[in-house]
Amino acid sequence: MSEPLQSSLAAAPAGQALTVNQVRAPAHSPEWAGWLADLGFLPGEAVRVLRNGARPTANLVVRVGQSTFALRHAEAECITVTPRNG
Repeated sequence: MSEPLQSSLAAAPAGQALTVNQVRAPAHSPEWAGWLADLGFLPGEAVRVLRNGARPTANLVVRVGQSTFALRHAEAECITVTPRNG
């Protein structure tokens, strides 16, 4: 069986059940990794994009675990996800 395709959370379609694989902060903002982890974006955690912004760089509304957050596109790009089974 092949590995599920990974993508960034920013590229994920709204409504799809996903699993966080990895969080990587950009070089210009290394503190983002810790901040996103504090919010609950940890490997293995369930996540779902509830709403994408109207523009490709707009905010996303995201549910991770039992919490809902608005993330900037650049922050969502740091989170690698795969589709969740079931």
